[in-house]
Parts: sequence; C-alpha cells; structure tokens
Amino acid sequence: MNRPAVFLDRDGTIIEDVGYLDSLDRIVWYPWSVDVVRALNQAGFPVVVITNQAGVARGYFPETFVHEVHRALDSHLTAGGARVDAYYYCPHHADGSVAAYRRACECRKPGCGMITRAAADLGLDPARSVVVGDAWSDIGAARAAGARGLLLRSNGRRLKDTRGGDVEPDAIVDHLAAAASWILTNVDRT
Repeated sequence: MNRPAVFLDRDGTIIEDVGYLDSLDRIVWYPWSVDVVRALNQAGFPVVVITNQAGVARGYFPETFVHEVHRALDSHLTAGGARVDAYYYCPHHADGSVAAYRRACECRKPGCGMITRAAADLGLDPARSVVVGDAWSDIGAARAAGARGLLLRSNGRRLKDTRGGDVEPDAIVDHLAAAASWILTNVDRT
C-alpha cells in the first residue's frame, strides 16, 4: 500500500546547519525536533530524512561519517520516543574533488532520486507526501517527485539559498514545528 510520508531535510531542518558537519560534537538540535518527529510518528506518517552531503564528494569527511551522524540522530530521537524510518543521502557533487563521487546525479536535490528510491523501498506515495526543508532545492525535489513542499525560514533566518526556477512552496513557515502543524492540518493520512 502506498502511503503518505514526510520527507525531512537534515541540516537546517532537524538540526542546525553548521556548514559542513564534520564532527559529531557540532550537532546542534533545534529544541522542537524530537517532539515534532514523535508527533509525526504518532500521526502515522513515515518520516524519511533526505539530505545532500556534498562534503563527501568534496573530501571534507568520508561517507562512513554520514552514517555515524545518522546513528547519533537515531540515538537522540529514540531517547525522546521518536524515530526516523529511513535515511537517504546524496554524497555526489559535479564539482567534487573525490573522483568516486564527482558526478551530477538525480539523487542530489533538486533531483528527486532520494524520494523515488524511498517510495519504492518503503511503499510511499510521493503525490500524497510532503517534503520539508530550508532550501529552494528541497522544494525543487518535492515538485520533481510530485509532492507538496514546505520551505523553512530556519528558525527565523532568511532563506538559505537563492530561488531555483519557478518552483513555489505550498507554504513558507518559520521552523519544523510550524511545518508539522501545517502537515497535521492539511495532509490526509488515510
């Protein structure tokens, strides 16, 4: 059965965007993230993290570090009674310095490869789902997958990157807690 899901960007959405996160001690949680993920879990939404990790292609950290971060996020979420159902990431970048990761690909947002793969793996319906992130590329990925998209101001800051093309978010909200309120009000879970 294909069900609706919530696809969350990682940096600037669940945790603060500290630039290229290259050390676990640089993880800074937004105060509402655990509660929001738990509320989405309780409402019956699969929660899937989709994140561009060009730091791998640029040689800033190894791909194994991305997995370490996700294990650390899982540990923190579990302690608060919340869970992420799956993590998908893109380690590629066309301008990368690490040859194995230097390429353009459909998984890098605004491409929808991560959403498409998660939908196939987990039985999700992108057309009934929502993508939440703090960059226009998140909205581009939502549109490419046929999903709705919510753009975050990242805790009141100005929007992270420049607008890409003519994509429009379904809403622009201040942070993940406001996005969850929008989702719980506007998305049919049946």
